[in-house]
Amino acid sequence: MKKINDKKIEKIKSKYIKGTRIQLIKMFDKIHPVPEGTKGIVDFVDDIGTIHMKWENGSSLGLITGVDKFKIIGRNKK
Repeated sequence: MKKINDKKIEKIKSKYIKGTRIQLIKMFDKIHPVPEGTKGIVDFVDDIGTIHMKWENGSSLGLITGVDKFKIIGRNKK
């Protein structure tokens, strides 16, 4: 997998802030994918750009931008 540069990681971190609501369209994890349509909340984005999630089904499997398909369905209200 190609390394993401620091500028791209900062962009991911600013777009997917803690509390952002996500709906999964398709996850490309062959062993334990989160089911399509599952909703969750962003916990944090790590230093390699993985979006760590708290899914409504109890999973915490992270999302990889450019690989997994998902959409924002709400923002954290401050």
